[in-house]
Amino acid sequence: MNTRLYTKEPTKNKILHRLVIAKGHLEKIIEMVADDKYCIDVIHQSQAVQSALKKVDELVLDGHLRGCVLAEIKKDGGKNNRLVNEILDVFNKSES
Repeated sequence: MNTRLYTKEPTKNKILHRLVIAKGHLEKIIEMVADDKYCIDVIHQSQAVQSALKKVDELVLDGHLRGCVLAEIKKDGGKNNRLVNEILDVFNKSES
């Protein structure tokens, strides 16, 4: 199976952009906690990190489905169950 996460360079750039945003928010959270900032403000920053990471997950999954999965299905339809189980496992892990 193709292990490349992204099928197009713009998608990779979007993912990297979101990760930089999340990193910035996370650094801000660390600074806020160290400086004993107001709890609600810390939570708002934490939610921003979570939102940015959720968008990263969406972009990576989209690239995986449109790239890796479609290519694999076209190449060998017999692996469809494995591919479906792989995707379901990702969602099950995100729920725990």
